[in-house]
Amino acid sequence: MYQSGRDQPDDASAPAVPTTPDALLARTAGGDEGAFEALYDAAAPMVYGLARRVLADAAQAEEVAQEVLVEVWQTAARYDPARGAALSWIAAIAHRRAVDRVRASQASRTRDLREGILGFQEAQDDVEDLAVLHADGQRARQALLELPEAQREAIALAYYDGLTHQEVSERLGVPLGTVKTRIRDGLTKLRNRMGVA
Repeated sequence: MYQSGRDQPDDASAPAVPTTPDALLARTAGGDEGAFEALYDAAAPMVYGLARRVLADAAQAEEVAQEVLVEVWQTAARYDPARGAALSWIAAIAHRRAVDRVRASQASRTRDLREGILGFQEAQDDVEDLAVLHADGQRARQALLELPEAQREAIALAYYDGLTHQEVSERLGVPLGTVKTRIRDGLTKLRNRMGVA
């Protein structure tokens, strides 16, 4: 039988303390750490199992299970026994958290893929632009000197110092869009001056 953390006489006449999940959750809502420990032991396998079925990664399922059980401790007072059993309430929290984790992971992968595609396209453009600049090194250097200072500086940082557009933006203290425009316009002028289509 579950015993709370308090010293209790070992007396058969003492009333039994209820140990059902519903009773443990009600006592947890009152701040009873011993009841929460017992509830944790009773609910943890179910919470992990549910998270594991939703999430492909075991480590993420463990993280979600821990988050759920912390949430149960923090929000136990919100549990309404009239709306369902304690384990059902905990399972609903676990399912919501696991689904949220899946959605966050999918959104992150989609964002990474989108950024990767854009980065690849920009890198491809950069290679073509770099080939134009290296076609005739001397002519390119001379044509570069004829550009306005802002365009020349942005191109030099990007192509000679090897900085990304974002790094050029940070170095010059100007918006990323301004850097891209300066580089694009400068490269257009270079192509025209060098007779490259």
